[in-house]
Amino acid sequence: MLRKLFFAFVITFFSGFIAHAQQYYLFAGSYNRDKEKDGVYLYRFDYQTGALQQVAATKGILNPSFLTLSPNGKYIYACSEAQTPNVGGVSSFVFDSIKETVTLLDRQDSGGDNPAYVGVDPTGKWLVCANYSGGSLSVFPLSGNGHIAPAKQTIIFKDSSVMRSRQLSSHIHASVFSPDGQYAFFPDLGADKIHTYRLVPGAAKPLQPATPPFTRTTPGSGPRHITFHPRLPMAYCIEEISGTVTAYKYHNGKLDSVQRLDAHLAKHQDDYGAADIHISPDGRFLYASTRESSNSIFIYAINQQNGQLKQIGVESTQGVHPRNFVIDPTGKFLLVANQKTGNIVVFKREQQSGLLKQTGVQVTLPNPSSLQIRAYAR
Repeated sequence: MLRKLFFAFVITFFSGFIAHAQQYYLFAGSYNRDKEKDGVYLYRFDYQTGALQQVAATKGILNPSFLTLSPNGKYIYACSEAQTPNVGGVSSFVFDSIKETVTLLDRQDSGGDNPAYVGVDPTGKWLVCANYSGGSLSVFPLSGNGHIAPAKQTIIFKDSSVMRSRQLSSHIHASVFSPDGQYAFFPDLGADKIHTYRLVPGAAKPLQPATPPFTRTTPGSGPRHITFHPRLPMAYCIEEISGTVTAYKYHNGKLDSVQRLDAHLAKHQDDYGAADIHISPDGRFLYASTRESSNSIFIYAINQQNGQLKQIGVESTQGVHPRNFVIDPTGKFLLVANQKTGNIVVFKREQQSGLLKQTGVQVTLPNPSSLQIRAYAR
């Protein structure tokens, strides 16, 4: 018994020491409307209290509406949702955790209008971009020093679906690699499809259609973002128009739908504005945000045997238009970017129940739209 207590003490001590030896940083993208205004913000994040302290902000890019980090955390990649024809771009920044600076490196054309999402493969060698208005996707080689080469391949889609006000053409809304990096998935809000490509790094066209090349979603659903479970062979997609979450069994690039649940309140409307979706680090809970129809985070328990979901709670985001949110690496906090009220709100996440509690911590900035958080050695 004494031996077990000793080892428990040692584990607790060293866990606390390691956490203390790290500094957590929050990166926030935004709609700045003018590249001469701050667009990417850097905050210190206190993993014990949830407190945020701004330490830097970076200009030089128009509407860096979505950010992603390189696997090693040294580089930040952003899409420039310019909302102007023929000027969509992807950019890279280098992050210096010692000097606490974010510096713009370079930019490439995104291959379509209004890029909405960028994703990096697990090796850090490929960047994929979803061009929303352009209805296209692009893939870019990445150098080891954070620079982006011109697009190696751009694929344009000419699809549509049943909701004519939103689905007259393809709208690629996310670009997400499978956990092993062998496949890339592109939800198409305008066509009610999730396109799937196999990554073949040595090929002239590195994205090759998978088998099958796409998964159909419910007509009028508008698939937006997709995420993979950290352990189970499962993927989950948030559907913007219908305000629903669909759970899929996943195997070698293939998605098989097994469940579909609401991520909205009971009132019927044509477009619920569902937005973002993430899984807790322990794989036990899934969270989904819905905008104007409820401005809430919907909370689901994940069955650890079959991956199916059960809704267990709903929490107001304390703002309007929760476009994006993030769970910190410790799993203790969930942070929400409310775009239209200009606030990032920090919630305490009860790790046993999965439910959220207000902390009273929030910061204000213009039009926050994307959040990423990571720990760095001091």
